[in-house]
Amino acid sequence: MKLWDKGFSTDKKIDLFTVGNDRELDLILAKYDVIGNLAHSKMLCKIGLLTKDEMSALDKELKAILKTIEAGKFAIEDSFEDVHSKVEYLLTQKLGDTGKKIHTARSRNDQVLVDVHLYLKDALNEINAEVDDLFDLLILLAEQYKNILLPGYTHLQVAMPSSFGMWFSAYAETLIDDIYFLKAAYKVADQNPLGSAAGYGSSFPIDRDETTKLLHFETLKYNSVAAQMGRGKLEKSVSFAISSVASTLSKMSMDICLYMSQNFNFISFPDELTTGSSIMPHKKNPDVFELIRGKCNKLQALPYEFTLITNNLPSGYHRDLQLLKEGLIPSFSTLKACLEMLTYSLKNIRVRTDIVEEDKYLYLFSVEEVNKLVQNGTPFRDAYKQVGKDINEGTFNPDKKVNHTHKGSLGNLCLDEIVAKKNRI
Repeated sequence: MKLWDKGFSTDKKIDLFTVGNDRELDLILAKYDVIGNLAHSKMLCKIGLLTKDEMSALDKELKAILKTIEAGKFAIEDSFEDVHSKVEYLLTQKLGDTGKKIHTARSRNDQVLVDVHLYLKDALNEINAEVDDLFDLLILLAEQYKNILLPGYTHLQVAMPSSFGMWFSAYAETLIDDIYFLKAAYKVADQNPLGSAAGYGSSFPIDRDETTKLLHFETLKYNSVAAQMGRGKLEKSVSFAISSVASTLSKMSMDICLYMSQNFNFISFPDELTTGSSIMPHKKNPDVFELIRGKCNKLQALPYEFTLITNNLPSGYHRDLQLLKEGLIPSFSTLKACLEMLTYSLKNIRVRTDIVEEDKYLYLFSVEEVNKLVQNGTPFRDAYKQVGKDINEGTFNPDKKVNHTHKGSLGNLCLDEIVAKKNRI
Protein backbone atom coordinates (compact mmCIF):
# COMPACT_ATOMS: atom_id res chain seq x y z
CA MET A 1 0.00 0.00 0.00
CA LYS A 2 1.16 3.50 -0.88
CA LEU A 3 -0.34 6.76 0.36
CA TRP A 4 0.08 8.14 -3.14
CA ASP A 5 -1.55 5.15 -4.89
CA LYS A 6 -3.50 6.27 -7.97
CA GLY A 7 -4.57 2.85 -9.19
CA PHE A 8 -1.44 1.73 -11.06
CA SER A 9 1.61 -0.23 -9.98
CA THR A 10 5.22 0.90 -10.12
CA ASP A 11 8.06 -1.28 -11.27
CA LYS A 12 9.29 -3.60 -8.47
CA LYS A 13 12.88 -2.47 -8.97
CA ILE A 14 11.73 1.11 -8.51
CA ASP A 15 9.89 0.12 -5.34
CA LEU A 16 12.92 -1.60 -3.86
CA PHE A 17 15.24 1.27 -4.71
CA THR A 18 13.00 4.09 -3.48
CA VAL A 19 11.90 2.41 -0.25
CA GLY A 20 15.44 1.36 0.72
CA ASN A 21 15.55 0.45 4.42
CA ASP A 22 12.77 2.84 5.37
CA ARG A 23 10.58 0.04 6.72
CA GLU A 24 13.25 -0.97 9.26
CA LEU A 25 13.95 2.62 10.31
CA ASP A 26 10.25 3.47 10.43
CA LEU A 27 9.73 0.84 13.14
CA ILE A 28 11.68 3.16 15.42
CA LEU A 29 9.52 6.10 14.33
CA ALA A 30 6.23 4.16 14.52
CA LYS A 31 5.42 5.27 18.07
CA TYR A 32 5.80 8.91 17.11
CA ASP A 33 3.73 8.48 13.95
CA VAL A 34 0.81 7.22 16.03
CA ILE A 35 1.23 10.05 18.55
CA GLY A 36 1.19 12.52 15.65
CA ASN A 37 -1.94 10.86 14.25
CA LEU A 38 -3.68 11.15 17.62
CA ALA A 39 -2.97 14.87 17.82
CA HIS A 40 -3.90 15.46 14.20
CA SER A 41 -7.23 13.64 14.49
CA LYS A 42 -8.16 15.56 17.66
CA MET A 43 -7.43 18.78 15.83
CA LEU A 44 -9.54 17.68 12.82
CA CYS A 45 -12.41 17.01 15.21
CA LYS A 46 -12.00 20.41 16.83
CA ILE A 47 -12.36 22.20 13.46
CA GLY A 48 -15.30 20.03 12.37
CA LEU A 49 -13.63 17.78 9.78
CA LEU A 50 -14.21 14.72 11.97
CA THR A 51 -17.27 13.99 14.09
CA LYS A 52 -16.87 13.19 17.79
CA ASP A 53 -17.83 9.58 17.08
CA GLU A 54 -15.20 9.34 14.33
CA MET A 55 -12.64 10.90 16.62
CA SER A 56 -13.50 8.50 19.43
CA ALA A 57 -13.16 5.50 17.10
CA LEU A 58 -9.82 6.74 15.75
CA ASP A 59 -8.55 7.43 19.25
CA LYS A 60 -9.40 3.88 20.35
CA GLU A 61 -7.76 2.22 17.35
CA LEU A 62 -4.66 4.41 17.39
CA LYS A 63 -4.09 3.64 21.06
CA ALA A 64 -4.49 -0.05 20.28
CA ILE A 65 -1.82 0.27 17.55
CA LEU A 66 0.41 2.13 20.02
CA LYS A 67 0.15 -0.77 22.49
CA THR A 68 1.15 -3.17 19.71
CA ILE A 69 4.21 -1.01 18.96
CA GLU A 70 5.20 -0.79 22.63
CA ALA A 71 4.86 -4.57 22.93
CA GLY A 72 7.23 -5.03 19.99
CA LYS A 73 4.57 -6.78 17.89
CA PHE A 74 4.14 -4.11 15.21
CA ALA A 75 5.51 -4.93 11.75
CA ILE A 76 5.74 -3.16 8.41
CA GLU A 77 5.39 -5.81 5.75
CA ASP A 78 6.91 -5.51 2.28
CA SER A 79 3.48 -4.72 0.89
CA PHE A 80 3.62 -1.36 2.70
CA GLU A 81 5.89 1.49 1.70
CA ASP A 82 6.33 2.92 5.17
CA VAL A 83 4.85 3.27 8.66
CA HIS A 84 2.36 5.91 7.51
CA SER A 85 0.74 3.61 4.96
CA LYS A 86 0.65 0.70 7.43
CA VAL A 87 -1.07 2.74 10.14
CA GLU A 88 -3.62 4.16 7.69
CA TYR A 89 -4.28 0.65 6.36
CA LEU A 90 -4.93 -0.69 9.87
CA LEU A 91 -7.32 2.17 10.60
CA THR A 92 -9.16 1.68 7.31
CA GLN A 93 -9.46 -2.07 7.91
CA LYS A 94 -11.07 -1.43 11.28
CA LEU A 95 -13.02 1.75 10.64
CA GLY A 96 -13.67 1.90 6.90
CA ASP A 97 -14.14 5.44 5.58
CA THR A 98 -13.25 6.97 8.95
CA GLY A 99 -9.75 5.53 8.61
CA LYS A 100 -9.41 7.14 5.20
CA LYS A 101 -10.04 10.58 6.70
CA ILE A 102 -6.92 10.59 8.90
CA HIS A 103 -4.75 12.01 6.12
CA THR A 104 -6.93 15.09 5.61
CA ALA A 105 -4.89 18.34 5.54
CA ARG A 106 -1.59 16.46 5.67
CA SER A 107 1.11 15.11 3.40
CA ARG A 108 3.55 12.27 4.03
CA ASN A 109 6.29 14.88 4.24
CA ASP A 110 4.30 16.45 7.04
CA GLN A 111 4.16 13.14 8.89
CA VAL A 112 7.86 12.41 8.49
CA LEU A 113 8.74 15.84 9.82
CA VAL A 114 6.68 15.54 12.97
CA ASP A 115 7.82 11.93 13.55
CA VAL A 116 11.48 12.95 13.30
CA HIS A 117 11.03 16.02 15.50
CA LEU A 118 9.31 13.99 18.23
CA TYR A 119 11.85 11.16 17.97
CA LEU A 120 14.81 13.54 18.18
CA LYS A 121 13.46 15.25 21.28
CA ASP A 122 13.35 11.89 23.09
CA ALA A 123 16.65 10.66 21.65
CA LEU A 124 18.50 13.86 22.61
CA ASN A 125 17.10 13.65 26.14
CA GLU A 126 18.38 10.06 26.41
CA ILE A 127 21.87 11.08 25.27
CA ASN A 128 21.82 14.04 27.65
CA ALA A 129 20.98 11.70 30.53
CA GLU A 130 23.90 9.42 29.63
CA VAL A 131 26.24 12.42 29.41
CA ASP A 132 24.99 13.53 32.84
CA ASP A 133 25.89 10.12 34.29
CA LEU A 134 29.38 10.25 32.80
CA PHE A 135 29.86 13.82 34.02
CA ASP A 136 28.88 12.90 37.59
CA LEU A 137 31.27 9.95 37.56
CA LEU A 138 34.18 12.05 36.25
CA ILE A 139 33.62 14.66 38.98
CA LEU A 140 33.55 11.87 41.59
CA LEU A 141 36.81 10.39 40.25
CA ALA A 142 38.38 13.85 40.09
CA GLU A 143 37.66 14.39 43.78
CA GLN A 144 38.87 10.90 44.67
CA TYR A 145 42.20 11.21 42.82
CA LYS A 146 42.84 14.97 42.99
CA ASN A 147 46.10 14.55 44.91
CA ILE A 148 47.59 11.80 42.73
CA LEU A 149 50.13 13.30 40.32
CA LEU A 150 50.03 12.39 36.64
CA PRO A 151 52.69 13.37 34.09
CA GLY A 152 51.43 15.97 31.65
CA TYR A 153 52.59 15.74 28.03
CA THR A 154 52.93 18.14 25.11
CA HIS A 155 54.04 16.84 21.71
CA LEU A 156 54.01 13.44 23.50
CA GLN A 157 57.04 14.69 25.43
CA VAL A 158 57.13 14.86 29.23
CA ALA A 159 56.02 18.40 30.08
CA MET A 160 54.66 19.43 33.50
CA PRO A 161 52.91 17.86 36.50
CA SER A 162 49.23 17.22 36.18
CA SER A 163 46.98 15.07 38.33
CA PHE A 164 44.35 12.45 37.83
CA GLY A 165 41.91 14.91 39.36
CA MET A 166 42.82 17.41 36.69
CA TRP A 167 42.54 14.79 33.93
CA PHE A 168 39.13 13.52 35.01
CA SER A 169 37.68 16.98 35.61
CA ALA A 170 39.05 18.24 32.27
CA TYR A 171 36.81 15.77 30.48
CA ALA A 172 33.92 16.57 32.82
CA GLU A 173 34.11 20.27 31.95
CA THR A 174 34.52 19.46 28.25
CA LEU A 175 31.25 17.55 28.42
CA ILE A 176 29.55 20.80 29.39
CA ASP A 177 30.52 22.22 25.99
CA ASP A 178 28.95 19.12 24.42
CA ILE A 179 25.76 19.65 26.43
CA TYR A 180 25.49 23.15 24.95
CA PHE A 181 25.30 21.52 21.51
CA LEU A 182 22.77 18.94 22.70
CA LYS A 183 20.54 21.65 24.19
CA ALA A 184 20.80 23.76 21.03
CA ALA A 185 19.83 20.78 18.86
CA TYR A 186 16.88 20.08 21.18
CA LYS A 187 15.77 23.69 20.78
CA VAL A 188 15.73 23.27 17.01
CA ALA A 189 13.75 20.02 17.30
CA ASP A 190 11.24 21.51 19.75
CA GLN A 191 9.27 23.29 17.01
CA ASN A 192 6.05 21.85 15.62
CA PRO A 193 6.18 21.37 11.82
CA LEU A 194 2.78 19.63 11.63
CA GLY A 195 0.37 21.47 9.38
CA SER A 196 2.87 22.49 6.73
CA ALA A 197 1.40 19.73 4.52
CA ALA A 198 3.59 19.36 1.43
CA GLY A 199 5.39 22.54 2.36
CA TYR A 200 2.85 25.12 1.27
CA GLY A 201 0.13 24.82 3.88
CA SER A 202 -3.48 23.77 3.37
CA SER A 203 -6.79 25.30 2.33
CA PHE A 204 -8.38 23.61 5.36
CA PRO A 205 -8.74 25.86 8.44
CA ILE A 206 -6.46 23.70 10.58
CA ASP A 207 -5.52 24.75 14.11
CA ARG A 208 -1.75 24.41 14.38
CA ASP A 209 -1.67 25.84 17.88
CA GLU A 210 -3.81 22.91 18.98
CA THR A 211 -1.39 20.26 17.67
CA THR A 212 1.53 22.21 19.13
CA LYS A 213 -0.10 21.98 22.55
CA LEU A 214 -1.13 18.33 22.16
CA LEU A 215 2.35 17.26 21.03
CA HIS A 216 4.12 19.30 23.75
CA PHE A 217 6.21 21.40 21.41
CA GLU A 218 7.53 24.66 22.78
CA THR A 219 6.57 26.58 19.67
CA LEU A 220 5.44 26.33 16.06
CA LYS A 221 7.57 26.25 12.97
CA TYR A 222 5.27 28.94 11.61
CA ASN A 223 6.17 29.26 7.95
CA SER A 224 5.16 26.15 6.01
CA VAL A 225 8.10 26.45 3.62
CA ALA A 226 10.48 26.96 6.53
CA ALA A 227 9.07 23.82 8.18
CA GLN A 228 9.95 21.77 5.10
CA MET A 229 13.34 23.43 4.74
CA GLY A 230 13.99 22.45 8.34
CA ARG A 231 14.33 18.86 7.22
CA GLY A 232 18.03 18.40 6.68
CA LYS A 233 18.93 21.44 8.74
CA LEU A 234 17.50 19.82 11.86
CA GLU A 235 19.40 16.59 11.20
CA LYS A 236 22.58 18.56 10.57
CA SER A 237 22.14 20.46 13.86
CA VAL A 238 21.71 17.17 15.68
CA SER A 239 24.72 15.67 13.91
CA PHE A 240 26.94 18.45 15.24
CA ALA A 241 25.73 17.67 18.78
CA ILE A 242 26.41 13.96 18.30
CA SER A 243 29.80 14.75 16.80
CA SER A 244 30.71 17.01 19.72
CA VAL A 245 30.00 14.32 22.32
CA ALA A 246 31.74 11.72 20.17
CA SER A 247 34.84 13.90 19.92
CA THR A 248 35.17 14.00 23.72
CA LEU A 249 34.68 10.25 24.09
CA SER A 250 37.16 9.52 21.32
CA LYS A 251 39.88 11.69 22.86
CA MET A 252 39.42 10.19 26.32
CA SER A 253 39.48 6.68 24.88
CA MET A 254 42.75 7.50 23.12
CA ASP A 255 44.19 8.72 26.42
CA ILE A 256 43.11 5.51 28.10
CA CYS A 257 44.69 3.36 25.38
CA LEU A 258 47.98 5.23 25.85
CA TYR A 259 47.84 5.21 29.65
CA MET A 260 47.13 1.45 29.71
CA SER A 261 50.16 0.60 27.57
CA GLN A 262 53.27 -0.79 29.27
CA ASN A 263 55.27 2.26 28.14
CA PHE A 264 53.03 4.54 30.19
CA ASN A 265 51.46 2.18 32.75
CA PHE A 266 49.43 4.91 34.45
CA ILE A 267 46.16 3.02 34.78
CA SER A 268 44.72 -0.47 34.51
CA PHE A 269 41.38 -2.24 34.53
CA PRO A 270 40.24 -5.60 35.89
CA ASP A 271 40.92 -8.57 33.61
CA GLU A 272 37.23 -8.99 32.83
CA LEU A 273 37.15 -5.54 31.18
CA THR A 274 40.03 -6.28 28.81
CA THR A 275 40.70 -8.84 26.10
CA GLY A 276 43.67 -11.08 25.39
CA SER A 277 45.77 -12.27 22.49
CA SER A 278 45.42 -15.61 20.74
CA ILE A 279 49.21 -16.19 20.90
CA MET A 280 50.63 -13.69 23.44
CA PRO A 281 49.55 -14.75 26.95
CA HIS A 282 50.66 -11.52 28.63
CA LYS A 283 48.35 -9.23 26.64
CA LYS A 284 45.56 -7.14 28.20
CA ASN A 285 44.16 -5.25 25.24
CA PRO A 286 42.03 -2.08 25.49
CA ASP A 287 39.58 -3.32 22.86
CA VAL A 288 36.62 -1.57 24.47
CA PHE A 289 38.30 1.81 24.30
CA GLU A 290 39.64 1.23 20.80
CA LEU A 291 36.11 0.47 19.63
CA ILE A 292 34.72 3.53 21.41
CA ARG A 293 37.43 5.57 19.69
CA GLY A 294 36.65 4.06 16.28
CA LYS A 295 32.87 4.32 16.59
CA CYS A 296 33.08 7.90 17.83
CA ASN A 297 35.46 8.89 15.04
CA LYS A 298 32.92 7.47 12.61
CA LEU A 299 30.16 9.52 14.26
CA GLN A 300 32.20 12.67 13.72
CA ALA A 301 31.75 12.20 9.97
CA LEU A 302 27.97 12.69 10.27
CA PRO A 303 27.92 16.49 9.79
CA TYR A 304 29.94 16.13 6.61
CA GLU A 305 27.70 13.31 5.35
CA PHE A 306 24.55 15.35 5.96
CA THR A 307 26.10 18.42 4.37
CA LEU A 308 26.84 16.47 1.19
CA ILE A 309 23.29 15.05 1.06
CA THR A 310 21.56 18.40 1.54
CA ASN A 311 23.99 20.78 -0.15
CA ASN A 312 22.55 22.93 -2.93
CA LEU A 313 19.03 21.52 -2.67
CA PRO A 314 16.43 24.16 -3.50
CA SER A 315 13.50 24.81 -1.18
CA GLY A 316 10.71 22.25 -1.10
CA TYR A 317 10.82 18.50 -0.54
CA HIS A 318 13.26 16.20 -2.34
CA ARG A 319 13.60 12.43 -1.96
CA ASP A 320 17.31 12.89 -1.14
CA LEU A 321 16.17 13.84 2.36
CA GLN A 322 15.00 10.28 2.99
CA LEU A 323 18.66 9.23 3.17
CA LEU A 324 19.20 11.31 6.30
CA LYS A 325 17.39 8.74 8.44
CA GLU A 326 19.95 6.09 7.49
CA GLY A 327 22.75 7.97 9.23
CA LEU A 328 20.74 9.72 11.92
CA ILE A 329 18.75 7.01 13.68
CA PRO A 330 21.53 4.41 14.12
CA SER A 331 23.91 7.12 15.36
CA PHE A 332 21.95 7.48 18.60
CA SER A 333 22.18 3.82 19.54
CA THR A 334 25.92 3.87 18.72
CA LEU A 335 26.61 6.97 20.82
CA LYS A 336 24.45 5.71 23.69
CA ALA A 337 26.32 2.39 23.73
CA CYS A 338 29.68 4.20 23.77
CA LEU A 339 28.57 6.45 26.65
CA GLU A 340 27.26 3.50 28.64
CA MET A 341 30.41 1.44 28.09
CA LEU A 342 32.81 4.27 28.97
CA THR A 343 30.88 5.04 32.16
CA TYR A 344 30.73 1.35 33.10
CA SER A 345 34.46 0.86 32.53
CA LEU A 346 35.59 4.00 34.35
CA LYS A 347 33.78 2.83 37.49
CA ASN A 348 36.43 0.11 37.65
CA ILE A 349 39.56 2.11 36.75
CA ARG A 350 42.74 1.46 38.76
CA VAL A 351 45.09 4.40 39.18
CA ARG A 352 48.81 4.18 39.93
CA THR A 353 49.83 6.45 42.80
CA ASP A 354 53.64 6.48 42.39
CA ILE A 355 54.09 7.34 38.71
CA VAL A 356 56.20 10.50 39.13
CA GLU A 357 58.77 8.67 41.30
CA GLU A 358 60.20 7.05 38.15
CA ASP A 359 63.50 8.57 37.01
CA LYS A 360 62.19 9.34 33.54
CA TYR A 361 59.82 11.89 35.06
CA LEU A 362 62.56 13.85 36.83
CA TYR A 363 62.38 16.73 34.33
CA LEU A 364 58.64 16.96 34.85
CA PHE A 365 59.45 19.43 37.63
CA SER A 366 61.79 21.74 35.68
CA VAL A 367 59.19 24.50 35.35
CA GLU A 368 58.47 24.28 39.08
CA GLU A 369 62.16 24.88 39.78
CA VAL A 370 62.29 27.84 37.36
CA ASN A 371 59.26 29.38 39.07
CA LYS A 372 60.80 28.94 42.53
CA LEU A 373 63.89 30.85 41.43
CA VAL A 374 61.71 33.61 39.98
CA GLN A 375 59.76 33.86 43.24
CA ASN A 376 63.08 34.30 45.04
CA GLY A 377 63.99 37.27 42.86
CA THR A 378 65.80 35.74 39.86
CA PRO A 379 64.70 37.16 36.48
CA PHE A 380 62.72 34.56 34.53
CA ARG A 381 65.19 34.28 31.65
CA ASP A 382 68.13 33.76 34.01
CA ALA A 383 66.17 31.19 36.02
CA TYR A 384 65.29 29.35 32.82
CA LYS A 385 68.95 29.22 31.75
CA GLN A 386 70.11 28.10 35.20
CA VAL A 387 67.69 25.14 35.33
CA GLY A 388 68.55 24.24 31.74
CA LYS A 389 72.26 24.23 32.68
CA ASP A 390 71.58 21.96 35.68
CA ILE A 391 69.70 19.53 33.44
CA ASN A 392 72.50 19.44 30.85
CA GLU A 393 75.16 18.89 33.49
CA GLY A 394 73.18 16.15 35.24
CA THR A 395 72.91 18.05 38.51
CA PHE A 396 69.17 18.74 38.39
CA ASN A 397 67.59 17.56 41.64
CA PRO A 398 64.11 19.03 42.02
CA ASP A 399 61.73 19.14 44.94
CA LYS A 400 58.79 17.03 43.75
CA LYS A 401 56.25 18.87 45.83
CA VAL A 402 53.87 20.90 43.71
CA ASN A 403 52.02 23.96 44.96
CA HIS A 404 49.53 25.34 42.45
CA THR A 405 46.77 27.57 43.78
CA HIS A 406 45.13 29.47 40.94
CA LYS A 407 41.68 28.50 39.68
CA GLY A 408 41.83 25.55 37.33
CA SER A 409 45.23 24.36 38.45
CA LEU A 410 45.91 20.96 39.96
CA GLY A 411 45.82 22.48 43.45
CA ASN A 412 42.51 24.22 42.85
CA LEU A 413 40.36 22.16 40.49
CA CYS A 414 37.19 24.20 41.07
CA LEU A 415 35.05 21.06 41.00
CA ASP A 416 32.13 22.80 42.71
CA GLU A 417 32.30 25.62 40.18
CA ILE A 418 32.34 23.15 37.26
CA VAL A 419 29.26 21.40 38.67
CA ALA A 420 27.55 24.76 39.18
CA LYS A 421 28.33 25.75 35.58
CA LYS A 422 26.68 22.59 34.31
CA ASN A 423 23.64 23.08 36.54
CA ARG A 424 23.11 26.54 35.04
CA ILE A 425 22.55 25.15 31.53
